[in-house]
Amino acid sequence: MRMANISCARATATERRNRAALVAALLLVTAGPLYAGPPVMEDKVAAPNADPTFPFSNEIAAFAQAEAASPPVADATLFLGSSSIRLWDIKNSFSDIGTVNRGFGGATTPDVLHYYKRLLPKAKPRSIIVYVGENDLAAGATPDKVAGDVLTLLRQLRADYPKAHIAYLSLKPSPIRWTLWPKMAAVNMTVAARGKTMKFDYLDVSRPLLAADGLPDASLFRADGLHMNPRGYARWTQLVDTYLDRAVLADASIGRDS
Repeated sequence: MRMANISCARATATERRNRAALVAALLLVTAGPLYAGPPVMEDKVAAPNADPTFPFSNEIAAFAQAEAASPPVADATLFLGSSSIRLWDIKNSFSDIGTVNRGFGGATTPDVLHYYKRLLPKAKPRSIIVYVGENDLAAGATPDKVAGDVLTLLRQLRADYPKAHIAYLSLKPSPIRWTLWPKMAAVNMTVAARGKTMKFDYLDVSRPLLAADGLPDASLFRADGLHMNPRGYARWTQLVDTYLDRAVLADASIGRDS
């Protein structure tokens, strides 16, 4: 009997070990390997961007390349700002004067301030035309914030070019952004009120884009309802050309060198 009890005990212990091994095997199958070696990293090549915080590196680089490839334009008019400047056929619209286009699409005033030094031409401009701020409002900035940033930009331009004629073009109404017009008008009013003390000019280029009913004239805009077509730009060109002609005559009358 004693031998039988010992045999039974040994059999029971063996069964327990077998069950434990089976359970461990099942856990490995269901949970996966406890260690499968180091993780395999996917090869991801980041898109080259010299300035990852801001999305306009390519445009700014193109300005630098164009500047390096051409001689400085003496007494030029610098056009600075967002897509309303970039899409303007400035070279042909003002063919009787030297021009430099530094507009880049989608730019806000903080973008222009961020790239400020890299947007300036090699030669001091005689005049500077600025259009920016519209995209700021579309992105959710308040009128006070937009006006403050615009005035910061104009103040910096005046400090760097004390003798230049500087004009800020009023924010324009457009069919697709008509709901923003009250905020645009608030920015325009704030900026215009500072023109005399900060020594820049304010040009109202919004009124010529309105129809008789007081709404944006859709015939002056592209199909996107945002950017002007050649007819719309023709109205801007007329106003700005008159301003620049007067600036040249003012310089000639006092013998001022740019």
